[in-house]
Amino acid sequence: MKPRIGYLGLGLMGGAMTRHLVAKGYEVTGFDPVADKREMAAKHGVTIVAHARDVVPGADFVLLNLPTTEAVLDAVFGPEGISGSLTANQVLIDFSTIKVDAAREAAQRLMDATGCGWVDAPVSGGPPAAGSGTLTVMAGGRDHDLERIKPLMADVAARFTPMGPPGAGLVAKMINQLIVGCTHAVLAEAAVLAESAGIDAALIPECLAGGHADGSLLQRLYPRMVERNFAPQGYLRQLLKDLEMVNAFVASSHCSAPMTAEALSLYRLAARLGFSELDTSAVVKIYER
Repeated sequence: MKPRIGYLGLGLMGGAMTRHLVAKGYEVTGFDPVADKREMAAKHGVTIVAHARDVVPGADFVLLNLPTTEAVLDAVFGPEGISGSLTANQVLIDFSTIKVDAAREAAQRLMDATGCGWVDAPVSGGPPAAGSGTLTVMAGGRDHDLERIKPLMADVAARFTPMGPPGAGLVAKMINQLIVGCTHAVLAEAAVLAESAGIDAALIPECLAGGHADGSLLQRLYPRMVERNFAPQGYLRQLLKDLEMVNAFVASSHCSAPMTAEALSLYRLAARLGFSELDTSAVVKIYER
């Protein structure tokens, strides 16, 4: 018997992951405040409920995939939150990217109130990986909870790495987003430079394949920049939100990260220019001005 799943957040990531889970034979009960997201999830087999707290009864694991720290805290501890329904027999798994300290405090608060474990399990790979079960998941939590969720992680992730106690997965995600955000900016500059120099910018991924500059972002994101294909696979506003968190985390860690600051300034400008609802690749549009 596969564990029963309660799921909050049925957007780009949550919609793709729940579709995959249903296809793998999981019984998934879900909720999202946006009606069309609920309707889409229902079409691929998710049982939709009227309130967030209604995903909890009968679930072995309650999964969150929400856009901000505030949304996560409200979903768990707010007036309509699920904390009052959770028990020590369940595990909450948060796939969201939220503030490290907030996650640590929330995990302890939930444990004290209910005995329910909290695993921070931020991901990398975007909706395509969520929909194919090939995510990269970095996780923080109690050893018992991390061990218990391994069978589920085998179905949603190509790589699942326990990083330590609650919050440790999010520290790893901060580092991931530092690398991703800076690489986005570099790829945008590379695309514009190739175009300005008069070569076929679309050939760069093939040309550099196998070399030190190669990587998944060069092969998958860079072509979208060259094509000016900004249909969201991940919203620009989300990467901006993550870079803001990375910047704050760097400051609290008393480190220096000038490259992150540069990437953050570009994404702030992109948001001010109205590109927030486009794909993260839309940072290249700055250079067109």
